[in-house]
Amino acid sequence: MLTAAFPAAAFGTNCYVLATGRGEECLVVDPGIGIEEQLREVLTELRLKPAAVLLTHGHIDHVYSVTPVCGGQLGAYIHADDRYRLRDPLASLDPALLGMFEQQFGRAATWNEPSDVREISDGTTLDLAGLTLSVQHAPGHTEGSVLFGLDQVPEGVEDQAEVTSTVLSGDVLFAGSIGRTDLPGGDHAAMQRSLRDVVLPLPDPTLVLPGHGPATTMRQERTTNPYLQDL
Repeated sequence: MLTAAFPAAAFGTNCYVLATGRGEECLVVDPGIGIEEQLREVLTELRLKPAAVLLTHGHIDHVYSVTPVCGGQLGAYIHADDRYRLRDPLASLDPALLGMFEQQFGRAATWNEPSDVREISDGTTLDLAGLTLSVQHAPGHTEGSVLFGLDQVPEGVEDQAEVTSTVLSGDVLFAGSIGRTDLPGGDHAAMQRSLRDVVLPLPDPTLVLPGHGPATTMRQERTTNPYLQDL
């Protein structure tokens, strides 16, 4: 699986591009703030054509560029419980944080809802751009947070990390940490259930591509992540 990853211009949100190979259709996962130019460079270099946009959840730092990336032609896939967030994700942003964001980029933040939003649910299987992804609902960080799983790993990673599958974990699981639950829509008890019932059952040789920070593996997180202990 061809995989490209790069951080957004704000909040260090990871944007991922997945494809079966160069010159093929691709999926764009979590197009955050200020990723458009870098995404264009990746698509041009690898000769890729976006087929859909996948959103692990509806926070502004993961969805800000979804509408320009979709361009009125691509579907934006998000869990039904976070669908409401795409109506105006700026509305839930702390005014002080919004002000800092606008000062950093020198312009007012604007939002237009994607024209083609496709709701997904727990257990959904997506067959897109030649890839098959499973959807696992993992609420806690937001009501509609999900994991996207694939029975493939990025090129060149399998031998290095001894992994056989991949999960895009959004802000549910990070290397050594988990997503916060104190924002609107967050739920600590729900996060604990998601970690216990969705994350911990993932096999050890699973590569974890998180919404922020470096990649990790379930083997590593199961043995060292303090938030997974005693669940």
